[in-house]
Amino acid sequence: MAAKNSEQQVGIVGSGLIGHSFAMIYAASGYRVRIYDIKPEQVQHALSTIDEQLEHLAKNGLLRGKLTVKEQRSLITGTNDLAECVKDAFFIQECVYEDLDLKRGVHAKIDGLCKDDVIIASSASALIPSLISQNLKHKNRFIVCHPTNPPFYAPLVEVIPAPWTDPDVVVTTKQLLAETGQVPVIVKKEIDGFVLNRIQYSIIGECWRLYEEGVMSVEDIDKVMSEGLGRRYAFMGPLETAYLNADGMYNYGDKYKEMIYRVQCTFGAPRKMEGPTLDKIQNELTSRIPLDQLNERRKWRDIRLASLQKLKNDLDKK
Repeated sequence: MAAKNSEQQVGIVGSGLIGHSFAMIYAASGYRVRIYDIKPEQVQHALSTIDEQLEHLAKNGLLRGKLTVKEQRSLITGTNDLAECVKDAFFIQECVYEDLDLKRGVHAKIDGLCKDDVIIASSASALIPSLISQNLKHKNRFIVCHPTNPPFYAPLVEVIPAPWTDPDVVVTTKQLLAETGQVPVIVKKEIDGFVLNRIQYSIIGECWRLYEEGVMSVEDIDKVMSEGLGRRYAFMGPLETAYLNADGMYNYGDKYKEMIYRVQCTFGAPRKMEGPTLDKIQNELTSRIPLDQLNERRKWRDIRLASLQKLKNDLDKK
């Protein structure tokens, strides 16, 4: 089967988990993908990881798209030459470590090599777009695409424009991500941490506080999400959950606003994740999942996330 998008190239700058995940996402939709890393061994490791993951997905009936493993893999190449990665790309996805100076330096190099009409995306997870792009010649073509980790198995991507990003960049980026099977959401204005991490950090912060105050064990706190809230949130968000748990939001507010406000007032100030509490949480988790078994546990997680996505896709067809 011919790849319908194979004449168009996506450049991936950075070959770690986020980088090789984006490579798989775009190849599954038929795009040619070139992965860049300054270290040759990192590129080779990324390509080997992609080989392993594609075979694993195919074996479990969870391969994305209509192309075979061989066809998808043939669309992905690696390079240690940044110019080769970006010069012919219509879309560039930067996936380097979350450090402002590093990202600025990488984007300055991309800026001098790319085409004028390219879209330049960053995988920044908290750094606001204007901080990264303010000195770029092509800053009007810059946008943040913050994926959920792991990107191949959790499809949500936050799309955050800078104040000077061209409107067509936002539209095209959203369309491209949707075409690949990702689920783009637009963050309408710059805010520290964006939206996903602000919600995630509020949950982690409260879990930390509950453990520190002796309310519940680490294992049981995790069960509150995996066996309770997470079951609902896998199919609908907290606002729709509230809407359905009452006769609409007005009714929900009438019933629960005082209780919610009272409980929120007990949350207290933010706490840093350090000290004795960090030691205790680490020890509880390590007793269940030793550090040398993290990769196996990640595979366990990924196959369940992929299976959940397949279930959701099947249910949506009915």
